[in-house]
Amino acid sequence: MAKHLDLEEQEQLDQIKHFWARYGNLITWVLIVVFGSVAAWNGWNYWQRNQATKAAALYDEVERAALARDGERLSRTLADMQAGFGRTAFASQAALLSAQSLQDVGKSEEARAALTWVSEKGSDDGYKTVARLRLAALHLDAGAHEQALALLATAVPAAFEGLVADRRGDILMAQGKVDEARTQYQRAWSSLGERAEYRRLVEVKLAALGVDASELQGAGSASR
Repeated sequence: MAKHLDLEEQEQLDQIKHFWARYGNLITWVLIVVFGSVAAWNGWNYWQRNQATKAAALYDEVERAALARDGERLSRTLADMQAGFGRTAFASQAALLSAQSLQDVGKSEEARAALTWVSEKGSDDGYKTVARLRLAALHLDAGAHEQALALLATAVPAAFEGLVADRRGDILMAQGKVDEARTQYQRAWSSLGERAEYRRLVEVKLAALGVDASELQGAGSASR
């Protein structure tokens, strides 16, 4: 009986050896890939958390510099954030905040540079659009009307269409193109939601051009 079991065990061992000889390398590589993927995923998550923590710390520094109206420290900290954490949302937020503060302390060129960076390299289409709107306003103030319009020529998220149309209207008014400006203001009014506070400002602009916004509402209801 013992001999029979020994032979049976030997046969099983031979089968295992044969199986391992045939598939052992494949199994080994599959395990390496699986465990390697798990390690890589954990490492990526750790890196992401680490990046977010460092970016948040730098953003806090940007906020402190902005509150202190320290233009030099603000520019330096923003440069560090853009260089090390440019793909994070914190970097876009910091650049938008910095642009306003730099403009307030008379560093207009640096403010424009910060907004340009967001418009081109921002991590989110919303941030990019906000940067373009602000940059267009600076160009408008400087009389660079064509540059301002060019910034607003790209597609934007639906939530920003009304604000972009309104800014186009401002630029066209500055160029003396009243009819085109009126069209943009009407588009802005129609795009902004009924509860949007900014819509009231657009209504004032339309009224100055002889357009009653209530008539636009009626026209929109009739068309539906």
